[in-house]
Amino acid sequence: MLKQKIKLTAIFILGALGLKAQTNQFQYQRDLKGVTTNWHSLQIPNQVFKKANAGLEDLRIYGIKGKDTIEVPYILEQSANQVTERETSFNIINQTHNQNGYYYTFQASVAATLNQIRLSFKQANFDWKVALEGSNNNTEWFTVLKDYRILSIKNNNTDYQFTQLNFADAKYTYFRICIKANEQPELNAAKILKADTLKGIDAAIPFSGYQLQNDAKNKQTLVDINLGDIVPLSYLKLNVQSDFDFYRAFKIEFATDSFKTDKGIQYNYAPLYEGTLSSLEFPEFRFKSTLVSRLRITIENNDNKPLRLNSIALKGPVYELMARFEKTDYNYALYYGKKEAVAPSYELKNFENKIPMEMTALTVGEEKINPAFAAPKIEKPLFENKLWLWCLMGIIISLLGFFAYKMLNS
Repeated sequence: MLKQKIKLTAIFILGALGLKAQTNQFQYQRDLKGVTTNWHSLQIPNQVFKKANAGLEDLRIYGIKGKDTIEVPYILEQSANQVTERETSFNIINQTHNQNGYYYTFQASVAATLNQIRLSFKQANFDWKVALEGSNNNTEWFTVLKDYRILSIKNNNTDYQFTQLNFADAKYTYFRICIKANEQPELNAAKILKADTLKGIDAAIPFSGYQLQNDAKNKQTLVDINLGDIVPLSYLKLNVQSDFDFYRAFKIEFATDSFKTDKGIQYNYAPLYEGTLSSLEFPEFRFKSTLVSRLRITIENNDNKPLRLNSIALKGPVYELMARFEKTDYNYALYYGKKEAVAPSYELKNFENKIPMEMTALTVGEEKINPAFAAPKIEKPLFENKLWLWCLMGIIISLLGFFAYKMLNS
């Protein structure tokens, strides 16, 4: 009987310690208010990204009631745009030319709604105007695009192409392209397709301003942007102007760390996006969501006059947790700040189709230090332990004395 009581007491103590151990590895917490049903969502505040791991592997939701602790399963979603493309097969049924230009007629396998045609040519350098028409009987034609410009430039300084026809949704069996060129365009390939963008929720990222420097020696324009806090960034828009058409190679980099020099604080940068600024395309650029606090934009001017930069817009996705709460009478909190955390694996990911579309959002409280947090003990090297060193010295002195005694006796 006594053994059974000891065993039950040991199990209870170990269980209590295990429950506490669930939360004591996380340095920060934010209280969650408004749990009234099984399903809720919560938006991750931007301030969390500064203290959480870069991949958010350390996010946990725990509920506590007395000595009982439960872990809440969740799915992490980000509200980035989702682009889908549906290509339509076709045949080129006609290639002719007259005084108006060179014609290519495409017959789609089925009449489908399209909004994009991508062209590829053998020529590396050209500047042509294009007209696009649609027809359902190959007799009566309707204008889809007029005086549309396609361009390709390849030299030591520039490698740029814009050969994609973008237009409003159009449903025709036949599409006819007329290219106004002084030479025969050599068409390598073409794709006709429908591109759809499911708009996500982009949150505007505020910043205090930017510093612009036109580097005449290196023929570059440098733009430095300090965002302050670490935030997820996936969109950048550059409002630039020029008196003439332009196409400039440019890149976006983000600061990874900093160091002090005689000239002040300097930064190391990692690549985020590379592309081309062009008067032919809208200056919006999307890339994989990345946590950043400082950006550098480098525009290659070559021998051209620098562009006029009017404004910059930054956006990032909203990160949201969709969580299943089994009990509503517990006190819940979001925990984070565990350096060596591994991302949790919940069964929810296998049953996403059963997750409700509409959920009540929880109120996320202010950040505070987790009172149960126990900082991991740092083991000092053996040679930094004074007791061990004194013991070692004692052993060495004893051995030296022993061998000296043996030598004297011999």
